[in-house]
Amino acid sequence: MSAIDFLGHLVLDPTCGSGTTAAVAEQWGRRWITIDTPRVALALARTRLMSARYPYYLLADSRDGRAKEQEVTGRIQPDTPVTGDIRQGFVYERAPHITLKSIANNAEIDVIWEKWQAVLEPLREKLNAALSTRFEEWEIPRDLDDWLEGKDGKGHVADDAARKLHADWWEGRIARQQEIDASIARAADVELLYDRPYEDRSKVRVAGPFTVESLSPHRVITARDDTLADELAAAGALTAQAATPASAVEADFGAMVLENLRSAGVHQLEKRDTIHFSSIEPWPGNYIAAEARYSDGGQMEKRAAILIGPEFGTLTRSQITAAAREASDARFDVLVACAFNFDAQATDLTRLGPLAILKARMNPDLHMAEDLKNTGKGNLFVVFGEPDVEIIDAADGEIRVKVHGVDVFDPSTGEIRSDDVKGIAAWFVDTDYDEESFFVRHAYFLGANDPYKSLKTALKTEIDQEAWETLYSDTSRPFPRPSTGRIAVKVINHFGDEVLKVFGV
Repeated sequence: MSAIDFLGHLVLDPTCGSGTTAAVAEQWGRRWITIDTPRVALALARTRLMSARYPYYLLADSRDGRAKEQEVTGRIQPDTPVTGDIRQGFVYERAPHITLKSIANNAEIDVIWEKWQAVLEPLREKLNAALSTRFEEWEIPRDLDDWLEGKDGKGHVADDAARKLHADWWEGRIARQQEIDASIARAADVELLYDRPYEDRSKVRVAGPFTVESLSPHRVITARDDTLADELAAAGALTAQAATPASAVEADFGAMVLENLRSAGVHQLEKRDTIHFSSIEPWPGNYIAAEARYSDGGQMEKRAAILIGPEFGTLTRSQITAAAREASDARFDVLVACAFNFDAQATDLTRLGPLAILKARMNPDLHMAEDLKNTGKGNLFVVFGEPDVEIIDAADGEIRVKVHGVDVFDPSTGEIRSDDVKGIAAWFVDTDYDEESFFVRHAYFLGANDPYKSLKTALKTEIDQEAWETLYSDTSRPFPRPSTGRIAVKVINHFGDEVLKVFGV
């Protein structure tokens, strides 16, 4: 990776696997996109990135990086503002290429020599006087005792003062050589070792923000006379009266959804709230595809209308409303809208008069209908209710957001009750929502288990618990009122399902 691209470049890996490419790209300052079809591979990669620890490398565009660069090169660095731009690279170790030409052209060596000669020459003269010798610089022995015991040292006596002069001279001599060697290395041509940036061991780096996105798989349609009708049916909700051939994809998809719905049921946060259907039969409606029956807590049989969204597309608010009117006219007790994705405007649609509306998000595994074993044990249909959110006034005209929980449909009573925050894994706030894109400005983490303990174990280090507790909260920090007049709150459960709710402020 270091050999073929540069910091800040984008790395694409179409076969994610366990996420090695993404992990290495994160370590070496590259942006990355990785793709895979099995959700297991993506889950492994996500867990690997979230729990990884990386060395903190010194950025060239930082104060610490410039100080290290000046220390290594001996060149004064500019005192201009720094921005921490990773595209300017790290501060790397160097491999010098020393040549006779670089030594001969290095004027600093003469300066160093003259500086140390002013120190070493007086010491040499005093040492010659103390030992009654006439040593030149290159003749001063390294080990004074060995010289005294040899034939050249016979007749000479070294007292403590002479030994100190000898030690001081050699200390200065070694320091002069080290300074000259450093000057030669600085002036020599160097090769940057891009795989060995300088590391700040006082800091621990973790992975930057990233998202996990899912896309519905494409399909190939053969050129047949009935393909136009199939395309029109795929653009909207699947209807029970769609006049399509037996081989049409939409009809097969609808039958497959109903078969899995019959065996798996509709799951919610609590296992006791799972809706198990005793029977599912086709229904001759324009939007409602089937009639399902289930028992409440008193063993009274109730009827549920089943709306199936498109195999490749989003179920809209208007389609759910039309199906709800049809279900209300037919005296159904509840409408279960099944889809892979729901329109953002359908988030707060939970009831039409007395009719409760459940939006059951279908698991992408249903796209693999041919290979999927219908065991009834998977969370193929999951309902994630509307979040119970309160806007609280704060000091200085600011506001705060408090999440009380998520609304849950109780099949035993047919009512929607508010549950606590244990079913919420994380929730985010866009404090100035523009209705075009959701920007995470506040992030908070909840759940029945203590995420602080899990994070501490994953990173194998101590974390500022006081700072972390500001994130492990059901109440946001105060923030100014939005200039757009709107805020958005996104809530995510432990299954990875999310719901967005917009508030006017």
